[in-house]
Amino acid sequence: FYTDVADNEDFLPLVKTPTEAVGLKAASLPAPQPSTALQNISLKHPWTEIQNTVYNICGSKQLWGNNENVFSFDEFQEHPANLDEEQEAEVEAGCAGQFSLSCVSAFSAELLLNWIRKPRWRNSGFPGSHEELSRERNPMDKVSVLQQQILTLTEEVKSQKELVKLLHKALEAAQQEKRVSSMYLTAAEDKDRLELVRHKVRQITDLTSRLEALEQEKKELEQILTLRDSHIQELKEHVQLLMEKNHAKQEVIMALTEQMARELSDPLQEDNTVTAETLYKQQEEIEHLKDDIDAYKTQNQFLNSEIHQVTRLWTSVAENEKALLMKCACLQARNCQMESKYLTVLRKLQEAVPDLPSSHAELVKNLIQESLQWDVKEEAEEGFNLNPVSEYDEYGFMTVPDYEIEDWKLLAKIQALEIKSNKLRSQEIVEKPLRDRWNSIGELNPSAELKSLIRSGIPVEHRQRVWRWIVSRHCSRLPDHYQQLLQQSRSTEHPACRQIELDLPRTLTNNKHFSSPTSQLIPKLRRVLLAFSWHNPAIGYCQGLNRLAAVALLVLEDEESAFWCLVHIVENLMPADYYSDTLITSQVDQRVFKDFLSEKLPRLMAHFEQFQIDVSLITFNWFLVAFVDSLVSDILLRVWDAFLYEGTKVIFRYALAIFKYNEEEILRIHDSVEIYQYLRFFTRMIMDGRKLMNIAFNDLNPFPMKLLRNRRSMHREELEAELCELEQIKAAYVKQRAEQGP
Repeated sequence: FYTDVADNEDFLPLVKTPTEAVGLKAASLPAPQPSTALQNISLKHPWTEIQNTVYNICGSKQLWGNNENVFSFDEFQEHPANLDEEQEAEVEAGCAGQFSLSCVSAFSAELLLNWIRKPRWRNSGFPGSHEELSRERNPMDKVSVLQQQILTLTEEVKSQKELVKLLHKALEAAQQEKRVSSMYLTAAEDKDRLELVRHKVRQITDLTSRLEALEQEKKELEQILTLRDSHIQELKEHVQLLMEKNHAKQEVIMALTEQMARELSDPLQEDNTVTAETLYKQQEEIEHLKDDIDAYKTQNQFLNSEIHQVTRLWTSVAENEKALLMKCACLQARNCQMESKYLTVLRKLQEAVPDLPSSHAELVKNLIQESLQWDVKEEAEEGFNLNPVSEYDEYGFMTVPDYEIEDWKLLAKIQALEIKSNKLRSQEIVEKPLRDRWNSIGELNPSAELKSLIRSGIPVEHRQRVWRWIVSRHCSRLPDHYQQLLQQSRSTEHPACRQIELDLPRTLTNNKHFSSPTSQLIPKLRRVLLAFSWHNPAIGYCQGLNRLAAVALLVLEDEESAFWCLVHIVENLMPADYYSDTLITSQVDQRVFKDFLSEKLPRLMAHFEQFQIDVSLITFNWFLVAFVDSLVSDILLRVWDAFLYEGTKVIFRYALAIFKYNEEEILRIHDSVEIYQYLRFFTRMIMDGRKLMNIAFNDLNPFPMKLLRNRRSMHREELEAELCELEQIKAAYVKQRAEQGP
């Protein structure tokens, strides 16, 4: 107890000495004003005031006692019952009179009352009184009583310290209020007093707002507490439910456990008894099964090793086969080259036949006939084929067309051999990677990569799908439109019907699907051309449309798809009036092509001008039918792939590329007749389609479409002016003849 007191001697902080006037100075001051409730307390000697206040409350017989509290209340033992109400009233009155503070006085008074009431039970029957100590003869009992007394007094001292702290806070508040009141009373002017009052009002308003905020926060906390209580109640109910379920499950488990125990306790049936003999048999079976498992493991290891060896052998065979196939392809390519060189030598000898003896000339003719009549099927029957050139390609075109001129047939055979040789040599390097890239493409979308792939050539297995996609992007198919056109062509004969019937037998005569009048594609081609003549009455039918529609039928197979492909070419790709009666736009393109030929190949164009060669006699048909019947099918379809995707600019590119491909050969010819003869079949001299494509899309750059449009516009104006002048001359001539008479 003393240790605690020593440790807490300075628990009450010192109150600063007031600086007001005292002594003679105070006597010289004017008479004091009537005292207020705040001035009843002397703040100079706070301890004395507190003691006097307590003394007045208690009736003061003894202020200090031995081993007692700082404030002794033993006098209350004599009349504890009669003085309760009077003491409480007096304390309340005293506290209310002396501590009239804003927020602390009521609480301090109540705590003081509780503190006054607290010692009564101690005085009435305190366990450590002298009477009890005298009664206890045993020293141990006395020690226990004293320890209990010490604990009680320790708790009482703690409560008294709390009270003193509260009184100290009340005293500080009273001093602060006194200072403010003194400032108010000593203020010289009403203005200063008014400012003090306003300051107090602002403080009161601030405290009021804080009080309201605290009340609002209290309400919110009460609501949150209510919600949490309800949530806790729900959780309790849920826990109760789970406990009930758990209890039920435990009961079920106990019941099942009891049932199982009863079953195990029952004597075993005869069927479930296992004799020693049965156990011995089962043991033997287990041993046999283990032996079988070991045998299967050994066999599995052996089979795995065999499979591994077979796999190695198969891999080696596959690699050897691949190497042999590549070697065979190289041999076939070399064979094609040798045969083409052999045919070239025969062609040169054929040119020199008039100068050879008759026996030699006859030998050369026989060799040429034998080379042209070499049947591939005979070699295939022998099981050894070094000639990979078949009679027809994938779309039914003859690899060696049946020309009437023997020299042309020889050139066609040489070209077919060279093309096949180039394809075999580029199979692993170019064709296979290109096919793999096409196989990796799923949905088609316009892009630079797709454009590059289309320019390189679409593989046969992907060409139909890509062409359908290109046509559908530019032509919106009308439902049943094609069938309606066919119905119209059946009911009414179109004026172009007779011309269509005349052109059908002359369409792609080097293709087996159109070579005979009974071919299956002939009726389809007829229906497509008739439907287009009704679809576009401004054009109706023009010679050349039959070849365009025939190529579309060969690739797309469906006649309605071929019809829309023809619509896309005529109405979207080609300029207007390209297939009109006057073919004015076709003539304009020939003049534009001559301009490009002068710019891209100036030496060749100067050579043509020197010998007065008009290239439009050769190229007009190229532009009108997009190289059909001019290029071999392998190169033709690559041109069409890019033509359908990019437009007529591709025709200009390939036309210039064909002349550049054979430029040196043409420059060696110095006779106009020979030049014309060479230009009739010089497209058959193109052996390498990849080289031609590289010339068209790389060597001839730049080739802007804007330049092509400007040239077309310029030459169209010139041509229309020339035609108008020609019409005027014709009209004047007719008029002059009419005036002269018969």
